[in-house]
Amino acid sequence: MFKLLAKQGRARLGELETSHGVIKTPVFMNVATQAAIKGALSSADLKTVGCQVALSNTYHLHIRPGDELIRSLGGLHKFMAWDGPILTDSGGFQIFSLAGAKRGSNLRLKITEEGVAFQSHVDGRKIFMSPEDCIRIQANLGSDIVMAFDECVEIPSPRDYVEQSCERTYRWLVRCRDELDDTGGRFCCVRQRSALTNTTEPSPCVVCLTPQLLFGINQGATYEDIRIAHMKRIAELDLPGYAIGGLAVGETTQQMYDTIEAVELHMPGDRPRYLMGVGTPLNIVEAVSRGIDFFDCVMPARNGRHGRLFTRSGGSININNEVYKNDDAPIDEACDCPVCRDFSRAYIRHLFKAGEMLAMRLAVIHNLYFYNTLMARIRDSIDNGSFDSLLSQMRNTEQ
Repeated sequence: MFKLLAKQGRARLGELETSHGVIKTPVFMNVATQAAIKGALSSADLKTVGCQVALSNTYHLHIRPGDELIRSLGGLHKFMAWDGPILTDSGGFQIFSLAGAKRGSNLRLKITEEGVAFQSHVDGRKIFMSPEDCIRIQANLGSDIVMAFDECVEIPSPRDYVEQSCERTYRWLVRCRDELDDTGGRFCCVRQRSALTNTTEPSPCVVCLTPQLLFGINQGATYEDIRIAHMKRIAELDLPGYAIGGLAVGETTQQMYDTIEAVELHMPGDRPRYLMGVGTPLNIVEAVSRGIDFFDCVMPARNGRHGRLFTRSGGSININNEVYKNDDAPIDEACDCPVCRDFSRAYIRHLFKAGEMLAMRLAVIHNLYFYNTLMARIRDSIDNGSFDSLLSQMRNTEQ
């Protein structure tokens, strides 16, 4: 389902076919954790900013409003009124980051071979999630790309623990694959009574009609040999795609780049590669130069909500600064997003100072447009052979 169209060095131009459309890569997935972009953006706004893929989170949607409720309402696409591809993160990172997440308490109770027992960050109720549970939840959501259940270890972590964790993550991946093979992405009707017809006979529904692509996740902290061994092992499973997880969680930028370079050499060349949770515009271009195709990060939306806005000429600006009080220029003279076409820096700064919700909305629209446009520029540069020039330009701009 993945077609490689062109290469420049390690940088790759490709297409991934899904049930809800073809994804042109390299691609940045816009993070809709709870089926919405933080900053008051709707699915219609995603079209405006050029989004190809929306990313939602299995853990959060399982906790609230519940994956079975979403399934009964026709699946995540219908629920959030988005007709493009959706990737659902497994929730593993969120579960394993629960340690100390709420008032210094540890909401993660116990990791076993069977799965993880933890407490909900919403109401404190005890929850158990196994690899099979993770896949069933994502089947209920009806996403196009599903992520395997894994453990994201802290960096640094002891070598012996990382080795044990990678072994368990591999076994969990096999269980995820087997569960998805068993359900065929049609858990809604095949494995239980149809909630839609209230009969014992299975009948198709919107969720059932979405074949799901399983991506395995490479782990190993910053131990290069563990990373490589784990990548070689999961590559043998012949999955639709592969991700590098467990980075941007405490290591240096150079350690991240070194890890990508080491792992990429052992990732199947005919499958999409996903670097999870990364990153800055320069991080993305650098990772593309090292052979990565998929990206996601909360940074553009989070920064936007706090007034940090990206520009092509000078990195980013803090719109809250006094210097923009009387500035009638757009956020970025080189940007043609709806915000830059219609509003001045002075106006957007005023909205932030006045505490208006519109401030966050306009800022997030601009930042997501910037990221999606950056990906289009990257794709064009690989296609026309000018990627090295773009990489040099980005390095100079970000310094």
